[in-house]
Amino acid sequence: MDWKKYRLLFFVSAVTVGLDQISKIIVLKSMTLYQSIPVIPGFFNLTYIRNPGGAFGFFANQSPEIRSFVFIFVSLLAIGFILYFYIHTPDTHKFLATGFALIFGGAIGNMIDRLRFRTVVDFLDVYIQNMHWPAFNIADSAISIGMAIFIYHVLTQKMPADE
Repeated sequence: MDWKKYRLLFFVSAVTVGLDQISKIIVLKSMTLYQSIPVIPGFFNLTYIRNPGGAFGFFANQSPEIRSFVFIFVSLLAIGFILYFYIHTPDTHKFLATGFALIFGGAIGNMIDRLRFRTVVDFLDVYIQNMHWPAFNIADSAISIGMAIFIYHVLTQKMPADE
C-alpha cells in the first residue's frame, strides 16, 4: 500500500476534526446554551445550540436512542463510502481527493459529538433580517465544501472514470 496517497486524507481530515472539536470546546466552555453573540450585526452571530437531528433538524423528533443509532450508523456508512471513493481517486485528482478528505473529516467531527452528547454542537448562525440559515459548525462546513468540490467534478465531467 502506498501511504503517500493517504497523507492528504490524514492531514485534511485531522485538521478538519481538530478545528471542529477545538471550536466546539471553546463554545462549550465560554457560552451558555442558546446564547448568541453578534459578530457581524444583521448577518452573522455565534449562537450555541444543540442539534439532536440531522441537517435542518431531520429526525429531531425521534427518540434519542433511535436518533443515535441512525446517525452513528449513517456516519459510519458515509465514512466507509468516502474512504472507498478516496482510495479509488487517482493521484492526478488532488482537488477531488481534498473534497473527499473534507467530507471524511466533517463526518468524523460530527460523529464524535453524537458519541459524546447524542447531539451535535452548532454555533455558526448566518442570517439576513429574520431569515436564518440553520445553525451549523466547522464539520458541517467541511462537508458542504467537500460536496461542492465533488459536485463540481460531476458537473464538469472531470471524474476519474472519464479519463
